[in-house]
Amino acid sequence: MTPVKALSGGERNCLLLAKLLLKPNNLLILDEPTNDLDVETLELLEEMLTDYQGTLIIVSHDRQFVDNTVTECYFFEGEGVVNKYVGGYFDAKQQQENYFAATADKRLNSSKNLQKIEEKAPLAEQEKQKADQEKTKAEPTKKTKLSYKEQRELDELPAKMEQLEADIEALQAEVNSAEFFAKDPSYTNAQLQKLADTEAALEQAFERWEALENIKNGNI
Repeated sequence: MTPVKALSGGERNCLLLAKLLLKPNNLLILDEPTNDLDVETLELLEEMLTDYQGTLIIVSHDRQFVDNTVTECYFFEGEGVVNKYVGGYFDAKQQQENYFAATADKRLNSSKNLQKIEEKAPLAEQEKQKADQEKTKAEPTKKTKLSYKEQRELDELPAKMEQLEADIEALQAEVNSAEFFAKDPSYTNAQLQKLADTEAALEQAFERWEALENIKNGNI
């Protein structure tokens, strides 16, 4: 029998893994378990981990090994964000790319719409004041008035836009959560479409508010 101290580093790792897997337990944490393993031992380890019935946590740079042994992947996205994706490494990576593609443009458009609203509100007031000043210097001109229905719509639009902004914020929080893409695809697709529709509704509401303000201020 060969003493442990006579074994190489790779052989010692194999021995430690064998002892660990033979012990009854319900949680196993492995940090870079594939280091110094030959192909035959690596395949044996993958087979044993596949049959393991407990919870398995693996930290590894070996992507193929991770893909062959796990059912969920946690990606550190930066800025303290950790997202969970269902499947092996390559499935999870594809989900991550799909998620970024589906949300990047929507977040950008939403941010631009909110910025427009913040910029346009004081600008509209400034334009109104400027128009009033110019009116005193020029001959009086006939000014188009809003109908009762239009004035009421104009009064209600700020609250409507505020509600749409809150809905978008809630939907974006759900889409950005770690569990979102682990849910049924029919649900995730519906929520992504709902987010897109709500952002479109906000943009339409903003355009309508801008049009009514122009009518009210005689800028048409």
